[in-house]
Amino acid sequence: MTSELLEKAREFEAEKLRQIQETERPAFHLTGGCGWINDPNGLSYYKGEYHLFHQYHPYSNLWGPMHWGHAKSKDLLSWERLPAAMAPDQTYDNFGCFSGSALELADGRHLLLYTGVQTIPDAPEGKDGRQTQCLAFGDGVNYEKYEGNPVIQPETLPEGCSTVDFRDPKMWQEEDGTFYTVVAGMKQDGNGLIALYKSADALNWEFCGILAESSKQLGGMWECPDFFELDGKKVLMVSPMAMIPKEKEYHVGHTTLAMIGGYDKERCRFEQETMQQIDDGIDFYAPQSLLTPDGRRVMIGWMQSWPNSKFVPDGAKYFGQMTMPRELHIRDGRLIQTPVRELENYRGERVLHENVTVKDQDLMLDGVEGRILDMTITVREFSELECLDILVAANEEYHTSVSFMPAKGLLHIDRSFSGYLYDIVHSRDIPAEPKNGQLELRFVMDRYSLEIFVNGGETTGTAVLFTPLEAQKIIFRAQGTAQMDVEKYELKF
Repeated sequence: MTSELLEKAREFEAEKLRQIQETERPAFHLTGGCGWINDPNGLSYYKGEYHLFHQYHPYSNLWGPMHWGHAKSKDLLSWERLPAAMAPDQTYDNFGCFSGSALELADGRHLLLYTGVQTIPDAPEGKDGRQTQCLAFGDGVNYEKYEGNPVIQPETLPEGCSTVDFRDPKMWQEEDGTFYTVVAGMKQDGNGLIALYKSADALNWEFCGILAESSKQLGGMWECPDFFELDGKKVLMVSPMAMIPKEKEYHVGHTTLAMIGGYDKERCRFEQETMQQIDDGIDFYAPQSLLTPDGRRVMIGWMQSWPNSKFVPDGAKYFGQMTMPRELHIRDGRLIQTPVRELENYRGERVLHENVTVKDQDLMLDGVEGRILDMTITVREFSELECLDILVAANEEYHTSVSFMPAKGLLHIDRSFSGYLYDIVHSRDIPAEPKNGQLELRFVMDRYSLEIFVNGGETTGTAVLFTPLEAQKIIFRAQGTAQMDVEKYELKF
């Protein structure tokens, strides 16, 4: 039965949807129906379609009491918006339905496991309240919360752990039918941890152990964990808070990490071998992955960052969007990310320019422009190149620049002139070491975003753009001399 709070949210969402034109949204990046969104939730495959939920406050463009928004897709790119799935309408989640995950059950039901946050009068300053893990069952549109909620309490953690930092369960089911979930927690001394639980029926959960912890080295709370097997290794993804950068290796404050290694099943302990920042750009947080029916591991993140999220552009009708789906692999101990292959089905006419010389002047190429595109730039012969600037979403007033500096092995992305008129993070350095005498840059652009994949996805950089859509030019500008190939496809949705 739909609660009064959920029905109110659905009615409000439906009214707002009529006021927003599709051309005011990205073409293939998911946004909320209205209002605010953050973390992707419940990325799953259910009855032949992909489902993606998200943290959602429909009533304003600022964070508020968390609902779950909902959409589905046949190919992870063209999304059909569905009514909001959950509202904070129970005692145990009256402050919000925080992040979680989803699975299709053998009996055909869609299972959601999420964090319920309950307002408590004596919560520590700056904390939201008591956090527990809760269930809901549904049919792909309507969901009923389990009468036995909450199903995992923070008291199941070892002594000395917080009851108000215990959230973001990521659930999966093994071949023997056993359900598992990882949950983010924190010790009272400020160290983040990832707890592992198991269940035979998804209703009764048993604490297995502490999978991994920050040990005062990698920030505080580790949000939005994900744990999976990939190319013969185990991968633990977390989104740490309160990070201190080490030799500029990680973003300060909130960031995202992928740890690759093994798993000691007896000790329920992850054994880290390598670690990297998942995305080196400006706007990326809280990624979640799923295993597709054809065996691919695909990840989607929130294409925003917490420090920038308080600055909503004037006149915005919604705020927040998801990244495009990315296929994951491991190569040479690193997490590799590439645009989901279904993107190629939306390619229009190919434009190819080969052996183009850029030297000390602005250069525009025939057919190379636009805001919804898939473009690969291969740079070589740069021994006499100090810097190659690639300006996108450009006109006489606006642009976002991506600058390749071969001597430093870096890309520098700068959106200071993109139209985002707040004094926030506008630039980042992205590792970009040439391979075999060349550098490959793949730019995937939607109306209001840029995602960069370096050398086949060895590193990535993501940025939200609020540039007016009439800024369509792409300009190449060199300090010195470089030679390049440019292959560009308009994307048709």
